[in-house]
Amino acid sequence: MTDFEITLGDEATCLRATLCADGSLERVAGADADGWRSRGERAAFSFRIEDLEAALPAGWYWFEASLYSLDDVQLFPSLTPTYRRGFDGDSQIVLPSPGSDGRVRALVLFKYEVSALQISPGFGQFQFRLGAVRLRRVGRLRALAEMLRPQRGGIVEGGRAARSAVSFFLESLRRGVSGATACAYADYLLRVRSDVPSDYQNWVRRFDTLSADGMEALLRREAGFGARRPLISILLPTYQTPERWLRRCIESVQRQIYQDWQLCIADDASPDPTVMKIIAEYASSDKRIRYVRREANGHISETSNSALALAQGDWIALLDHDDELRPHALLEIAARIRDQPGAKMVYSDEDKMDLEGRRFDPYFKPDFDIDLLRGQNYICHFTAIRRELALEVGGFRSGFEGSQDHDLFLRCVERLSPVEVAHIPKVLYHWRAIPGSTALSRDAKDYAGDAGARAVEDHLLRTGAGASVEQLSHGHYRVRWPIPEPAPLVSLVVPTRDRVELLRVCVESILERTSYRNFELVVVDNGSTDPESLAYLASLTAANRAKVLRYDEPFNYSRINNWAVQQARGEILALINNDIEVISPDWLGEMVSHAIRPGVGAVGAMLYYPDETIQHAGVILGIDGVAAHIYSGMPRGYPGHGGRARVVQGMSAVTAACMVVSRAAYEAVGGLDEGLEVAFNDIDFCLRLGQAGYRNVWTPFAEMYHHESASRGHEDTAEKKARFAGEVELMRSRWAAILQEDPAYNVNLSLKSRYFDLAIPPRVPMWEAAPD
Repeated sequence: MTDFEITLGDEATCLRATLCADGSLERVAGADADGWRSRGERAAFSFRIEDLEAALPAGWYWFEASLYSLDDVQLFPSLTPTYRRGFDGDSQIVLPSPGSDGRVRALVLFKYEVSALQISPGFGQFQFRLGAVRLRRVGRLRALAEMLRPQRGGIVEGGRAARSAVSFFLESLRRGVSGATACAYADYLLRVRSDVPSDYQNWVRRFDTLSADGMEALLRREAGFGARRPLISILLPTYQTPERWLRRCIESVQRQIYQDWQLCIADDASPDPTVMKIIAEYASSDKRIRYVRREANGHISETSNSALALAQGDWIALLDHDDELRPHALLEIAARIRDQPGAKMVYSDEDKMDLEGRRFDPYFKPDFDIDLLRGQNYICHFTAIRRELALEVGGFRSGFEGSQDHDLFLRCVERLSPVEVAHIPKVLYHWRAIPGSTALSRDAKDYAGDAGARAVEDHLLRTGAGASVEQLSHGHYRVRWPIPEPAPLVSLVVPTRDRVELLRVCVESILERTSYRNFELVVVDNGSTDPESLAYLASLTAANRAKVLRYDEPFNYSRINNWAVQQARGEILALINNDIEVISPDWLGEMVSHAIRPGVGAVGAMLYYPDETIQHAGVILGIDGVAAHIYSGMPRGYPGHGGRARVVQGMSAVTAACMVVSRAAYEAVGGLDEGLEVAFNDIDFCLRLGQAGYRNVWTPFAEMYHHESASRGHEDTAEKKARFAGEVELMRSRWAAILQEDPAYNVNLSLKSRYFDLAIPPRVPMWEAAPD
């Protein structure tokens, strides 16, 4: 255990508590009391704010800790606040590495009130010593002084200077004090973290830096491309673009290995004549560059339409005026157009690039997912669309500035089948992270979130979904789907055996906390012998609170549920473990609203361990050999890769610990496979649903606690181990192809991690065509 001290304000408001180590941490034998060994991927200490009547206040804090490596491994600490329910701001705060004195020092900003904290010394397996941890609240002026200080913490990138007081004052005149402070903090973060070689930067150096051999391979691909060479018109709207970034943007197009392109630049009446001078300079020396200057400022949508009017290619691609393309970006797009002739929209992975050209924060995306696109503009960069399609839907719409691309994508995919939207799992686009840009903070353009919500709302109206949209923070959205009147009857099937303390919590929480009322509770007793359990089951029957069925056969999870479903009356089925505890009253309504949507199969929920860490946020195939729950052990509120843990999305599989599915879908695939007695029956069921044409969906808005496997125990006997091995082998033989390439995952992400860590090496070579 480690002391944790929190000081609020300048007065003597000092709280002391203990940081608790998670299960992947153990004491180092023979070391002092502060010595630890990390045995997992995301070792962490956690602390729940129990000493305060309310949550830890939002605001600026000075963080200090004593952290030493015991085996010469560089440490990369981070702080993960869990914001109070109702807020989903960016959680993980990357801290600078310890200095030579073993001290970690950093100014941190909690955007909202904090209910819990998690402190991680790094990732991977290593030994370390953690001393006292202190968190001291500071005022805005003290925080600003720290941000403007030239050096702090002994970590400064190559002489990079802090923003001066004069520049801050000038920035305040242009952006206001809040905007200038946000820019100063962004500069501060780049400065104090700049020499922390993130795992992504190392990965880029090893696997995604274009070498001479890689360039030669790409040139050979381009030379042998063949006669079918689509002309790609790149749309580039500009306005007051700083010269440095505009030149780098244009030159990133000129450096393209694939030469059949057209650059269509539309300037939105920039007051600075330098912008047009630069554009004209490039156009004069390259006939592939066309440009127009608008007479009056019309903002991004109208300017993009002006660029679209210049396009002559069969395809258009979207580029922001301060971003950059990879040299092989258009080659990859053209190759996919050639190899997948039915595609009408193609998108790639992306990352961000700081002022010094360092790449960070990649988004390795899933294949096309309409639910995820409704929840966030995950397609974003780099995207190419058939020009005819873009014109058919009306191009870019005024009134959606800031989310004009999201609006365009939604209107396009409404006319496409999923197979007509292609994904290239490679980073082809660098989003420039300039202070004030949404690449650094979604808060930089609040209007974009409003526009995105309107885009999703219009999409739902056009498609006749009857659903409504709710704006979350940071460019994310929740779609609320309608439930007909009368609401369909749901049969909640709960297998159990003894362990009345678990069953009682499960049943009472369902009956008392569920706002959706048209359900029947079907409890299946699989051979209980405990008198107290039998008495409780009898009381449920006597009070007509549940239907209790007796199933006196050897335990087989699949067979029990299949048998119970035959006795149940509902047109919607919910498979529920007896160790589930309801948290959110609208959990069932949320899950039913998805299950009754046409084409939806199984619906999964967000499950937490009782210690407020994630137990289930969806299942990814291939991890640990067959499949695993993602983000298991991360704190409640953790955003996930690309913020995906915040929004509804498609998943290849979800857990049957809490799964809702229509009876029609359940019976269409024959229910659960009774050859899978304990493990993987839910995964197999979901995959068979997918094979039959259904989409499985996971939602973070149905929340429950899960006391995992508390009533069944562990695989701790020879018989159980043999049975488990057989189930693993069955899954691998039946689903070998999809287990390696889950469409809800990405081949650049590891099959040895539940946390979307990077695959080493990537499972598709960077400089060769990805197999279709």
